Amino acid sequence: MEIRVSESVPANPVGERGAEGVTVRVLIGPNQNAPNFNMRFFEVDSGGHTPLHTHHWEHEVYVLAGQGTVRTGKDEHKVSPGDCVYIRPDEKHQFVNAGSKPLKFLCIVPRDTR
Repeated sequence: MEIRVSESVPANPVGERGAEGVTVRVLIGPNQNAPNFNMRFFEVDSGGHTPLHTHHWEHEVYVLAGQGTVRTGKDEHKVSPGDCVYIRPDEKHQFVNAGSKPLKFLCIVPRDTR
């Protein structure tokens, strides 16, 4: 077992093209030898957003703080603390901070997401 304080994990800027004002902390992942999943903590600054993108793996999101919008390319859905979002493989998606405080969420993805 390993217990970590999330604030002790370095927050790295999301460098993907189309991301603005987003950091990520890999709370549980390859460094912990987790065999199946990565747990990531995202923080999106006011006015910021993740890229509008797709990939071949699913992920699950749990909103912790802030107000946001999830765009799918066709629709927009408001999200707030306590909301859960399931994003299917190959589904276009983007998280946008729609408030004045940081949008914070956990994102769980399969370990091997190449």
